[in-house]
Amino acid sequence: MPSNTMLSRMLDAGANLTVDGALATELEAHGCDLEDPLWSAKVLLEQPQLVKRVHHDYFRAGAAVAITASYQATPRGFARRGIGEEEALERVALSVRLADEARREYMAENPDAGPLLVAGSVGPYGAYLADGSEYRGDYVLSRNEFLEFHRPRIAALVEAGADFLACETLPSLPEAEALLALMKEFDVEAWLSFTLRDGGHISDGTPLAQAAKLFTAEPLVAAIGVNCVPLELVSPSLEALGRATDTPLIAYPNSGESYDAVTKTWGPAAASPSAPDSKRPASLAEGTPIWRELGARLVGGCCRTTPQDIAAVTALSETHKPE
Repeated sequence: MPSNTMLSRMLDAGANLTVDGALATELEAHGCDLEDPLWSAKVLLEQPQLVKRVHHDYFRAGAAVAITASYQATPRGFARRGIGEEEALERVALSVRLADEARREYMAENPDAGPLLVAGSVGPYGAYLADGSEYRGDYVLSRNEFLEFHRPRIAALVEAGADFLACETLPSLPEAEALLALMKEFDVEAWLSFTLRDGGHISDGTPLAQAAKLFTAEPLVAAIGVNCVPLELVSPSLEALGRATDTPLIAYPNSGESYDAVTKTWGPAAASPSAPDSKRPASLAEGTPIWRELGARLVGGCCRTTPQDIAAVTALSETHKPE
């Protein structure tokens, strides 16, 4: 087992945890222009203290987990801007320090806030491509190529002191398997969260049940679930996962709007015939009690969600503690 298993220990003790919400959305609300392949990682170069401020806002809203601004922070991504690997990895490490500083400052103001965790974000290879591939899973790399891409960032996150990894927005089972190998290499626990083709399949077409069974016996996988998916697909996906595994579940969907990866714009949600009306909550707040009942031990928000949404999730989660 890894030396730091705080997430697993908290989940084993019966905790329901609130994950933070969208980082990029809040950075844009503070005036950042994120029309850039680096996305929120751009702010690590230009206004790092603003990243800390957003983390602090989410802690104040009740989040117990802060996800670092390293989703698109990779040596290859920074190289496009003429930044060398050493500086790139320093920026990855900075993402952990900023979240930790926000945590320490919030705990100094609120000493009874309870354990707060920092999750080192590990976005998929598709995020580096910056073309929406993380929602399609249509890229093909060898196992060694995945390992070479992800290893430097994971090493930097672990060395900087992330409590665990958030291997998130994963569209591909082979990529998730490569990340599991790196978790073992660095002896670090993580959650694995996938994007979806529909309520029963991840984006590359792999059945959720197959993915769940593959990772169930892995002690370093603290939780498994979905993120940056439409609200209406959360319940079907949790049901599929719950039937296949007893690993704690996680869900942090987007706001319910629909993202166009070509125009990089958001619009009204498109109804899915695969999700009955009863499983189409209108918001995180409406969905949270349902997802908690379906076994989601960690609930938060992804794109287009705000501290106000997370405050609502926190309030509702407190009334839905596990038996």
